[in-house]
Amino acid sequence: MKTGIRHILLPAFILISLWARTQHDPKDVCRIDNNRVIFMLNRNWSAAERKDIIKQFDLDSTLLVEAFNGKTEITVNKIKWAVKKIDNNRVELSKPMEGGPSLNQGDVYMLDDRWINAAGIEERESVAFGINILSLYKVFNYHNGTATFFLPERKYARNVYIAGTFNNWSTMQTPMIRCDSGWFITLKLKPGKYSYKYIIDGKWSPDPYNKLWENDSQGGRNSVIFCYNYRFFLPYYKGSKKVLVAGSFNNWNPDELKMMRVAGGWAINLYLREGTHAYKFIVDGEWILDPLNNVKRPDGTGHENSFMSIGDTMFFVLKGHSAINQVNLAGNFNAWNSSELSMQKIKGGWQLPYVLSAGNYEYKFILDGRWTTDPDNPYTTGSGSEHNSFIAIKPNHLFSLEGQAGARKVILTGSFNGWQGDGYEMKINENGTWVFPIYLKPGKHTYKFIVDGKWIIDPANELWEENQYGTSNSVIWIEQ
Repeated sequence: MKTGIRHILLPAFILISLWARTQHDPKDVCRIDNNRVIFMLNRNWSAAERKDIIKQFDLDSTLLVEAFNGKTEITVNKIKWAVKKIDNNRVELSKPMEGGPSLNQGDVYMLDDRWINAAGIEERESVAFGINILSLYKVFNYHNGTATFFLPERKYARNVYIAGTFNNWSTMQTPMIRCDSGWFITLKLKPGKYSYKYIIDGKWSPDPYNKLWENDSQGGRNSVIFCYNYRFFLPYYKGSKKVLVAGSFNNWNPDELKMMRVAGGWAINLYLREGTHAYKFIVDGEWILDPLNNVKRPDGTGHENSFMSIGDTMFFVLKGHSAINQVNLAGNFNAWNSSELSMQKIKGGWQLPYVLSAGNYEYKFILDGRWTTDPDNPYTTGSGSEHNSFIAIKPNHLFSLEGQAGARKVILTGSFNGWQGDGYEMKINENGTWVFPIYLKPGKHTYKFIVDGKWIIDPANELWEENQYGTSNSVIWIEQ
């Protein structure tokens, strides 16, 4: 994620100036005027100079391409840039500053936020599960979609902000409210994982009362918090000493999720990603099924697991094959377990209701031991024994390629699938357009099409960037 330069507008802040981190003279590249950040771009910069400008000023590479395409406005990663042509070789890119009072050039200091780019965009569903580890329980509360962050003390601080993945790491958008015992803020958040830091009088600080953190790739830390959406409960067992829960969401780790003794049994609150999860309780070392859950399935080793789901139910359907005795479903969503998901025989075929979170999945049917792709699904990926059916749950983008109606085979590949040469096989529709629906995580993605073996960029996409092979990749941004 490219965030551009962030501005803190309080003169008391002791921050790192732009002049200390650039090699180009800022007067030639960047300036502040009428509360706008303005960049002067030159068409005659060499490839090395463009890379240097991108790195030093934290600009997205697509900006330097789009700036000279004759547009008056560019939107990249939710940021709107105004474009002004100076002459045939120079253009100005400008955007408003992030709020605050009007300033002159000499009043502005730049907050060193290069670590934000390394941290990247955190999706709410980027992890399978999560629990909070707080040294002071009152510093965070989540109930009915409302999250309350509390920073104790800091009575002498003049300004405290909170920045994180929930506000795109904005340094000015979310001021905290002073109270008699510290600072607090309430935010409407969906269940999931969020990274954040406090900005106390201009200084970035992780939450001192939150023991859960991750590296920001610049030698610092981001605090991590989870907004819960599920409660495991095991009744009875009052005389037990230790009860845990383990499942597919935590790789069946038997020592990780300790449950607490509550009225009527044992419980643990946590965040679980949407989808289907297998689990068991561990009571004083003995693995048991959930007595309150009738949904159980074989684990492939002669035992059973309890199953629960969060989210919308879809149906895998296989038409016909009435003479088959057993049909199972397997995919990357269940580690390709061939005996876990038995399909139900119905009139005209077989079906299995299942819950999956938004994402891309591969799968096959197993007919009396014979593995086969879905005959009614035209989208596939891979080749040979790894040639699988492909399905996108809650797809948020449709790739399309026109003008190739005579092609025999078109493959979509990119940063989202590791640039596989036998990646996603596109389908040609009735209009002669090759299409492929997909779910892409928020952020920047690069891609190409492979038309009968020839790699090409997307002719309908004006956004592109150079790659390490001296050619170009098409670029697409997916917003949160």
